[in-house]
Amino acid sequence: MSSGSEGERVRVLVVAASRLYRDGIAQALAASRFVVTGTAATAAAALERVVATEPDVALVDLGLASSLQLVRAIRDARPQSQVVALSVPDAEEDVIACAEAGAAGFVTLDGSLDDLEARLESVGRGETLCSPRMVAALFRRVASLADDRDELGGTRLTARERQILEHVARGRTNKEIATALQIELPTVKNHVHNILEKMHVTRRSDAAARFRGDVRAPLARPS
Repeated sequence: MSSGSEGERVRVLVVAASRLYRDGIAQALAASRFVVTGTAATAAAALERVVATEPDVALVDLGLASSLQLVRAIRDARPQSQVVALSVPDAEEDVIACAEAGAAGFVTLDGSLDDLEARLESVGRGETLCSPRMVAALFRRVASLADDRDELGGTRLTARERQILEHVARGRTNKEIATALQIELPTVKNHVHNILEKMHVTRRSDAAARFRGDVRAPLARPS
């Protein structure tokens, strides 16, 4: 990618709670081959700047409160702006959560400035750089979702409902699920209610058992 004219460089919005971290990244990118359209310290400010400055990529630090919700909100507010998640733990569950939120790329906690620049440029081109291990994890996730749909007798759950059902199957409470997924507690309760209705069961344990493939789990039929 050329670093000659501004129009050929990736335009980046930097979103992070820490001013030192935020400004340091913005200065490093601006001194390299990127155009920094601005910075933001909060989700509200980030959404305003996404609309106002129309970046190619919004770089969102996962240390920001409700960061995954912000990723979704940015994609809703301006689908043309891709999102790269920053400071992502190098664990399959965390990477998958970012992908399901709508992130087009990620940089792990131990990623370097070179890693960050490579991710931003690849996402700016409409591509995604990802390790073979994480590619395999994402493919397993897609296969798992397909298997879940079949195992649940054709029950049509949304991606978010299936994600919450996985947590339910692990025995997590609504509060624990809300914390893990960085969503509001009432939102989790609504999803759980919808899951039970769609699966025609009345108890979380029954939904969890069916999810795990326990053939003994009751399957009530709608009247």
